[in-house]
Amino acid sequence: MIELEERVRREVGVRLFTVLAWIPERRALRRVHSSHPEQYPVGGEKTVEVAAGWLATCIEGRRPYFGKDRAAVREIFADHELIESLGCSSIINVPVLGDDGDVLGVLNILDAEGTYDDASLAAAQAIAQDAAPYLKAGAA
Repeated sequence: MIELEERVRREVGVRLFTVLAWIPERRALRRVHSSHPEQYPVGGEKTVEVAAGWLATCIEGRRPYFGKDRAAVREIFADHELIESLGCSSIINVPVLGDDGDVLGVLNILDAEGTYDDASLAAAQAIAQDAAPYLKAGAA
């Protein structure tokens, strides 16, 4: 997944990058890659009950979530203080879909407020289309 992270760095820009596998039977996300393993260790899990709007967008709706500023990050993520301590206050979450259209997981791309725009979102979506093999390999 290092190649995937390098592509995100080149094409979108990123300060914090994680890849989460979706576990539908538990409605949970399991971290399979992290640019910051001390703060966000591989294998860690997040349940998503507290972020119903995010869940409806990314998992059920299979659409990206774009939090342009600190307020958007705080509204959705319970760990917003840790996110902010890493210098991040803007986020792009893009679902990674399998060949059957099911959600395999999510790319989490974060950086400082004002870093991302619609072009960044489009680049992240293009990367997510090619990320399924990485996620399948990392989730195994």
